[in-house]
Amino acid sequence: MVSDGRRWVLPSFLTSAVLAGGNAVGIRFSNRELAPLWGAGLRFGAAGVLLLIVVAVLRLPLPRGRAWAGPVVYGVLNFAAGFALAYYALQHMHAGFAQTLLALVPLITLLLAVLEGQERLRPMSVAGTLLAFGGVVVMSRAPLDEPIPLTALLAALASAVCLAQTAVLIHRLPNAHPVTTNAIGMAIGAAILLAWSAVVGESWQAPQLTATWVALAYLVVPGSIGVFVLYLIVLRHWPASRAAYIMVVIPFVTVLLSAWLDDEPLQAAVLMGGLLVIAGVYVGALRRA
Repeated sequence: MVSDGRRWVLPSFLTSAVLAGGNAVGIRFSNRELAPLWGAGLRFGAAGVLLLIVVAVLRLPLPRGRAWAGPVVYGVLNFAAGFALAYYALQHMHAGFAQTLLALVPLITLLLAVLEGQERLRPMSVAGTLLAFGGVVVMSRAPLDEPIPLTALLAALASAVCLAQTAVLIHRLPNAHPVTTNAIGMAIGAAILLAWSAVVGESWQAPQLTATWVALAYLVVPGSIGVFVLYLIVLRHWPASRAAYIMVVIPFVTVLLSAWLDDEPLQAAVLMGGLLVIAGVYVGALRRA
């Protein structure tokens, strides 16, 4: 018999991947009007406020004492550092190439979990990661028409490390409530992003275009609250390296949504790469040992 909690893990994994796949499209529309750090801070600030209201209404327990360290580090690593680095990298490189680098997250997560004594190195996990990574490479086929600055490349890799370490960290907090943890983490991450935005002198203007408002609404509710609450549910039941496979499913979803919403052409490489991604996720994350 499957426990009530575990029954929802796979649906949470798939739903989170689909919703997160729409984030890249939403960010693309948002970045056309809003400065990157300002847009990210606005997004997570609004999501954090909404979640804090939910915490207050439902009277969810807040962390006590040293338990605050988990949500705080989660906010700094995931929402502040991870997204700030990713937004910077995406200013200087093709989105497909950036997504290819993010496909390294499951492998980095596995290596960090092994180094930190949380998991054992399993051949099927490595095989699944490499297979899925190959699928993302085939899918993206990012044209490097312009040289990529070394700082942008390092920022993308550092973002992947932040996301991977976040998964390992959260897995050490089995009793952390997904709503409370995200409420605190997003609020802290938003504060850092907005402070960083002010330091670099970004323009803090309210959205004027309807498309920007729609994009922000999606990024705040399904794209932030939905994605990260569901992801923490997955992390409560799956090993960190297994849950991190969501990062190789997301590009596949993004490509399909972009073709539908942003008129990006679908190519045979996308379909072939998508099949490799699905096979890799099955081998490394879904297939029982």
